Amino acid sequence: MKKILSVLMLFWAANVFAGDAIYTSYFSNNAVSGYDTVAYFTEGKPLKGNSKYSTSYKKTKWLFSSAQNLALFKANPSKYAPQYGGFCAWAVAAKNSRASGDPLRWNIVNDKLYLNYDKDIQQQWKKDIAGFIVKADINWPKLLNN
Repeated sequence: MKKILSVLMLFWAANVFAGDAIYTSYFSNNAVSGYDTVAYFTEGKPLKGNSKYSTSYKKTKWLFSSAQNLALFKANPSKYAPQYGGFCAWAVAAKNSRASGDPLRWNIVNDKLYLNYDKDIQQQWKKDIAGFIVKADINWPKLLNN
């Protein structure tokens, strides 16, 4: 039942987020639910950002846990921003659709950050990360233009 619910949520989310380049929740304009995307690389874990250290990138507010992480992001945002705008990488690849990315379900592959919808979807993602990245890289530009 849980897997069916996850798939239904993915389809629902695809319609809700159509056209957005960066995932934000309904209740916030913060990228990655307010998590510091640089921390995944520098700390090896997700850390909540602080509005004291924020910037705008792609019309979205990004929060960071420190001035140093903010400076790193500003110097090279494409290095630290999650792939596919923070949407679920598996959904972009396997379903050619958008679904929310959970900042607690993440992987860094070839120095790029990928988020997944939930634990079950992340397990699907891990079965063929390289293959899913190839598919998602093809699908993402089309999803941006929809």
